[in-house]
Amino acid sequence: MSDLTLYFAPGTCAMAVQIALLEANAPFQPRLVNLAAGEQRDPAYLAINPKGRVPALTTEQGTLTETPALLLYVAQRFPEAKLAPLDNPFLLARMQEVNSFLASTVHVSHAHGRRGSRWADDEQAIAAMQQKVASNMRDGFEQIERHYLLAGPWVLGEQFSVADIYLFVVAGWLKSDGVEISEFPKVADHYQRMLTRPAVAKALAN
Repeated sequence: MSDLTLYFAPGTCAMAVQIALLEANAPFQPRLVNLAAGEQRDPAYLAINPKGRVPALTTEQGTLTETPALLLYVAQRFPEAKLAPLDNPFLLARMQEVNSFLASTVHVSHAHGRRGSRWADDEQAIAAMQQKVASNMRDGFEQIERHYLLAGPWVLGEQFSVADIYLFVVAGWLKSDGVEISEFPKVADHYQRMLTRPAVAKALAN
């Protein structure tokens, strides 16, 4: 039995952690959280993650939440998988820069289209946020296209990392947000490159 259990839901950023664990050949137990049924608000799940969100990863030392933290944990827990430049402070910080941008800016833009009630109660305000989703997502991916896919096949150049995994998952939301990935040729190429990885194919098949 694994001491790692990943609580996830399809279509969420939890897929990035699932892919990272598969890339690392890490033993883990996947546990589906049925968001549509409100399982994330059940007392049993709130005892695991009081935020009532996914992902959550239980370990022998305790429970971790927040995708960037979980991705770094997997990279450090399984260093033989080489999912982060752990011996290069600059590149490691760059990886965290990208992951932080995806979490704090791009993911929030995406969430405005689905969970506007987190930020406003007024229906007109929520509708206004929804109308801005496509342009905000486009702005975020223009930054990624121009500044983060410059040096090679991966975000960090020649070295694959968990930043590539996270970018792949978030880029997969573009179409549902009213943006065509083809607007960003480097992002589109990166997305197709990610689809060839066995861990990605396995995660998508689940």
